[in-house]
Amino acid sequence: MILRKKERGYFVNTTYSSIETTKTKALVITALFIALTLVATMFINIKLPIMGNGGLIHLGNVPLFVAAFVFGRKTGAIAGAFGMGMFDLFSGWTVWAPFTFVIVGTMGFVAGLISEKVPGKRVIVNSMAVAAALLIKIVGYYFAEVILYGNWIQPFGSIPGNILQVVIAGIIVVPLVARIKNRAI
Repeated sequence: MILRKKERGYFVNTTYSSIETTKTKALVITALFIALTLVATMFINIKLPIMGNGGLIHLGNVPLFVAAFVFGRKTGAIAGAFGMGMFDLFSGWTVWAPFTFVIVGTMGFVAGLISEKVPGKRVIVNSMAVAAALLIKIVGYYFAEVILYGNWIQPFGSIPGNILQVVIAGIIVVPLVARIKNRAI
């Protein structure tokens, strides 16, 4: 975009700052993925009556992985941490919010980092990134439940649900992300 700017008494053509445009675009994309992660977690879910604490299977990991694979580790981390953390705050799972913020933010960061830095076929690399995120989710929520419930056995009941939701997200995202990335803004 060319703007006319008055300098020394006359107008000069200047180019609008591409740095400002880039920062604005990144902010809008990150905010969009926070919202998509929140909505997918909040409205596309199934509550599980397993063990004493129940559980939740949701599709919030889909926009999280899209953000991480298409727009990078920073966007993935922020979208996951804030999107799912806000879900916990808004939906009665408030005690989980700090754990979710750290665990899911780490998932998004690591998935994006692997996708950005590891060479090779994108399908294989992104599958490895999903596997790493799955490991972070299982270990992170296991220890979060140990802290919250004071029991080392009960958290094992949440592992199948955690596996299911990340694997389903991976099955949806990994084949589609190359097409999405080619069309990314």
